Amino acid sequence: MLFVDDLAVNCLLTNMLSQLNKIILLLIICSCTLIGPVFSQNTFNFKGKRSKETIAFNKSRGLIILTTYINNKGPFNFILDSGIGLMLITDPTLRDALQLKHVRKITIKGLGEGKDLDAYTTPFLKVKIGNAVAESISAAILDEDIFNLSGYAGIPIHGLIGNDFFESFMVRVYYDAGYLTIYNHRKSRLIRKGLKIPISIEYNKPYINVLVDVGDQKKIPLKMLIDTGAGLPMSLETYKGEAFPLPDKFIQANLGVGLGGNIGGFIGRVDHLRIGKFDIKSPLSSFPFYEDAAAKVTSVPRNGTIGNQLLKKFEIIFDYEKACIYIKPNAEFEIPIAHDMSGMELVSAGDGYNRYFVNRVEPWSAADEFGILKDDELLGINFKPVSQMSFDEITALFKSSDGRTLYIEMRRKEETFIGVLTLKRRI
Repeated sequence: MLFVDDLAVNCLLTNMLSQLNKIILLLIICSCTLIGPVFSQNTFNFKGKRSKETIAFNKSRGLIILTTYINNKGPFNFILDSGIGLMLITDPTLRDALQLKHVRKITIKGLGEGKDLDAYTTPFLKVKIGNAVAESISAAILDEDIFNLSGYAGIPIHGLIGNDFFESFMVRVYYDAGYLTIYNHRKSRLIRKGLKIPISIEYNKPYINVLVDVGDQKKIPLKMLIDTGAGLPMSLETYKGEAFPLPDKFIQANLGVGLGGNIGGFIGRVDHLRIGKFDIKSPLSSFPFYEDAAAKVTSVPRNGTIGNQLLKKFEIIFDYEKACIYIKPNAEFEIPIAHDMSGMELVSAGDGYNRYFVNRVEPWSAADEFGILKDDELLGINFKPVSQMSFDEITALFKSSDGRTLYIEMRRKEETFIGVLTLKRRI
């Protein structure tokens, strides 16, 4: 899945600027410098003499989900997303629950195939994550929860936070262990571990230079957005002003949702991705349709995005102040990145997000051959009710191995049917 990234926020803030008489181009996505009382901003700080803190996070589907309090209310679940500048509240019910004041209505022209959306901006939010507190942060609030991030993650999700947090601390992420440690910048000399790689912070987002091998084209230098909120390993969007060339083998797929609707394209594998001295063999990548993604980039030219399914192969330290990251391979580094072999795109629902419905069936996939249809409900796998399983457990089973047979139970309206699903590698 593809979540809110700089393309969507670009469009959001571009519309803001038209209402502010286009003050300066820099304001397009530089949320920390937006002027006026509606756009006041503050960074996070520790109270007292604290200089670091370790914070556990929920890592559902590879995402970094932090327990967050806003205006002394909560807890709320926010995705830590380095691909977003302005804090974004995706759950519109929070507008009334937090009794937000000084809201201003705006229109978002977004990423994807859908219509424009209404949203609101609000300043003066007090945001607390662990013992780190920001007294006055600006945010945008969607009028409609079009992303259904809760359905994707399998737990309630209320929004995303990015630059405000990353620019306040050095952030060390232990993906495999499920926690991060944040340090104020006075402690930076104590934690420099791993390979140091320079990055650029442009319009409040981190970019990195990498090398990619695709077919006959070797060591192609690319500029990539580092996006901890993107659900795919990598997205290759453009090269030399055109759509990125496809590898020899690929499949067509729905790549996720942006502010404007579904994003279409392809999924394939590149031969190698090199980050610093580390070589990742045959990583998966999405190749979105050019008109859905790259054609809408209006701020920082880039070739694509590196997402959480690839980032979680490393222990990473983000240091925005020094414009670098430190990376060290973890236990997942040598494990190949698998693609779903069922052909079912699932979303969770219900009060506990423990019911799983089919949102899409890929043509010629195992699910298609089984006869599964959109809106069917998955009830059980190998005689275990899926209500007792997490989204990650289900996803792991469907990625496990080519040719593996799974005994599944499905429901379509009032009819229940069972059978053997044989997983099929498609890419």
